[in-house]
Order: sequence, then C-alpha cells, then structure tokens
Amino acid sequence: MPNQLLTVDVIAREAIATLYEQTVMSGLVHRDYEGDFTGNSGDTITIRKPATFVVNEFNRTNGIQLQNATEGSTSLVLNKIPDVSFAVTSEDWSMRITDFSEQFLTPAMEAINQYTDRLVLGLRADITQSVTYDPAAAHVSDVLIDAGKVLNDANVPTSQRRAVHSTTLAALLQKDPLFVEADKVGDDGTALREASLGRKRGFDNVLTQNVKDDVSVAFRREAFALVTRTLPLPRGIGAGQGAVVTYKGLGLRVIYGYDMTRKEDVVSIDCLMGVKTLDPKRAVLIKRKAGA
Repeated sequence: MPNQLLTVDVIAREAIATLYEQTVMSGLVHRDYEGDFTGNSGDTITIRKPATFVVNEFNRTNGIQLQNATEGSTSLVLNKIPDVSFAVTSEDWSMRITDFSEQFLTPAMEAINQYTDRLVLGLRADITQSVTYDPAAAHVSDVLIDAGKVLNDANVPTSQRRAVHSTTLAALLQKDPLFVEADKVGDDGTALREASLGRKRGFDNVLTQNVKDDVSVAFRREAFALVTRTLPLPRGIGAGQGAVVTYKGLGLRVIYGYDMTRKEDVVSIDCLMGVKTLDPKRAVLIKRKAGA
C-alpha cells in the first residue's frame, strides 16, 4: 500500500491532534478560540468569561424564571507567537505520516506545549493568596486541605479544582500515605494521563516540570485564560502550501516553504497566543514553609 501523500493539510491535521494529546496546562484552564480572527500580533481582543447563573426556587403558580447567561468580558493582548520551523529532506517526504509525526510533529508539538505551560504558569505572579507546607510533616498533602479552605472561603465551587505541582512537591505527595492510598480518598488508583497524580484531597493533581521556583498552584478552571488565534495565510504562497486547523479551543497554522540559501524544504508551525488571569481569588499558591 503506497504511503499517504504528506500534503500540508495532512500534516496540519496530524499536528493539531498531537498538540491536543500533549496538552497539560492548556487543558486545565479556560480556553478561548475564534476562527474568524483577521488581526495580528499585538492586537487587543475582548474575550468572554464563563457564564454564571443564580438558583431560583420553583413556584408552580409563577412557573420557571428564565435567565440570560451572565457573561462578563475582559480584554487581552495577543502578544506571543510560538513557532517551530524545521527543514525537511526529500527522504523525509517519503515517510509514512506516522513516521513523519514521530520524527518531527511529536517533538515540535511538545516544544509548543512546554512553551504554553510556562506561559500559563507565569500567571502565578498575579496570585496573592497562599498556603505553606512543611516537607518534614507526616502528611504533606494536608496542604491541599488548607488550599481548599482558602478557595472555600472565597466561595469557589468545589468541582473542577486543579492543583499543579512542582517536581519537589509531587515527590513529597507521592510519599504521603494519605495521598497515595486511593481507597482512602475515593480515587480508583488510575491516572488519566501521565502527568496526572489522580484526584486526591479535593483536587485533580498534576505534575509539571515547568515550575522552577517550587511554587505550586491550586485553582479552578476559570481562574486563568489561554487564548489562541491563527494568523492568516501569507499572500505569497501557492495552493497547497498553507493550512489552518482548529480543534477544541486550539488552533495552528502550517506553512510549507523553501530555503533557497540552504536548498531545503521548510515546514513552519505557529499560532498566536495570549494569557490572562481572570479571577485571582479562584487560585492559591502552594509554597514551601520558610526555613523548612
């Protein structure tokens, strides 16, 4: 059976699928994408915050009370263009799409995901609420109870709470019997993804290697926003040299080009991106106790 022709559309679809499968932070926060964007880097756009509702007691005489979704909005600057471009030889073009993906697209999308993780985690600077843990404590995971109380006091719903941990804190949690023993925390002991430590002590716990200052963060999804848009295709390219793909709040632009200086084909993958803290009260930092 002949290999599938590696058109720009085929590579673009494979790239967006790979990007989605590798998401960590971008899968934990509020995402916003619109496909009809025609702007450029540095543009300020308005994004919608998640809708909120209130509960009304039902009265059979008056019937139900219809509500309009209360959607707030905020402005955000699209000021980042993560780009991964690489040369492709004639031998590379003869690969199957699965081999091409393993050789090029998987590491390329991993690079974009690592960049995105660091960008979102940079929003921790907006958070002033914090709790501390003692690494010598018998049950380090008690800090998650403290973090949960901070969010409870701020009337943050208990569902969709996430805690993203540094490698140091994750290692300590995995040594805590109260955290590890799934039957004591209502977890079935399985992890949905490699980065997941399971839902324990009120949070979906996730390990990241991109926390370098040992300051972890617990939050609800709408505390932070990741916004992506795709840049328009260049005017100077021919048919079949560019494609834009989207999937579940993510978007990529893929361009084929030719480097005349090096006489090599080039594949360039990019997107337009911005992040913002939507509600700092819906997040709490988890820090190591001073001097501990």
